[in-house]
Amino acid sequence: MSQAVASPTKSSAGLEGVVAAPSEICFIDGVAGRLVYRGYEIADLVEHASFEETAFLLWESRLPNRSELAQLKSQLSSNASPPPHTMAILKTLPAETEPMDALRTAVSSLSGGDPDLTSNDPAANRRKAVRITAQIPALVAGFHRLRNGQKPVKPDGGLSLAANFLYMLTGKKPHETLGRVLDAALVLHAEHGFNASTFAARVTAATLADMHAAVTAAIAALKGPLHGGANQEVMELLLECGSADAAEKRIRSMLAAGEKIPGFGHRVYRTFDPRAAFLRKMSKQLGEAADNTKWYEMSERLIPIVKELKNKDPNVDFFSASAYYTMGIPIDLYTPIFAIARVAGWTAHIMEQHSNNRIIRPQDDYRGPFDRKVIPIEER
Repeated sequence: MSQAVASPTKSSAGLEGVVAAPSEICFIDGVAGRLVYRGYEIADLVEHASFEETAFLLWESRLPNRSELAQLKSQLSSNASPPPHTMAILKTLPAETEPMDALRTAVSSLSGGDPDLTSNDPAANRRKAVRITAQIPALVAGFHRLRNGQKPVKPDGGLSLAANFLYMLTGKKPHETLGRVLDAALVLHAEHGFNASTFAARVTAATLADMHAAVTAAIAALKGPLHGGANQEVMELLLECGSADAAEKRIRSMLAAGEKIPGFGHRVYRTFDPRAAFLRKMSKQLGEAADNTKWYEMSERLIPIVKELKNKDPNVDFFSASAYYTMGIPIDLYTPIFAIARVAGWTAHIMEQHSNNRIIRPQDDYRGPFDRKVIPIEER
């Protein structure tokens, strides 16, 4: 006879509605459409703070003064070049390797030779956070150039992290507008509570694994199309349709068939994603500046249709697709750009987890059989 087995008092698919841990980093109100980093509304940050200031805020719980910001920029600049062994690994990868796979492998390899690898002390973690955040843009841009038979471009210490990424990607100093728009996009993507990749990072960090291991786990989670890969799917859909009329017809057909529309809906938000509102403006401004608003207009055409038939609003991925495409960024780099931004949030959460750690070990709601007996293999 089977024994009574303790089971969870509550089971929630996807852990929806479950509070996993306290945190001081991010607040989200999905009903009101609010996103708050360390007490600052996202609208205030994206209008008045750079990505570097935002990273400092996430790490230090406050915005930097002028001297502290200059120091952080100097630290990011001096650590922007990945170590030779990591670049050698990228060179050995087949050209058809997906950029997110290349990034995951490269970030894992950054642990080799890191002087703070074996320490999770606050100061050591802070130094690792700077190094990883500084080097990811060079890894993404470097792999893209290598797979196209080009030499990686050395970072320019006089540029912001966002502008430097565009420079390393193309070999040309970006227009001020492009650098500013990408910087704003990085601020919008920098943090978002206990999302899948951040939770993966915290689970890994809770085992007292090092920061590189936790960030590698986060990148693996971000790759999935239900998390970071949706903006690529959005642009691929727009390109495949080619026109607003064709896109509307395709979307109506997809909805009728019960298919998920990339870039719409969110587990948390029950209204317009506040990040999408800013990216919407950016997409329009970039389109007007490039004298090509086609992709923005196609995107706008789809919003009322999905809202009417599915009652879903755009999420952060929807307008980032057309904005990045108008900037000339290759489609399969959209999710790696997400990682360039979100690493600031990941590392903040890793440091918070290590500061008051308890291993994350939820209980499962077992619903399988009992009392089974092994039958000899000859009788099966």
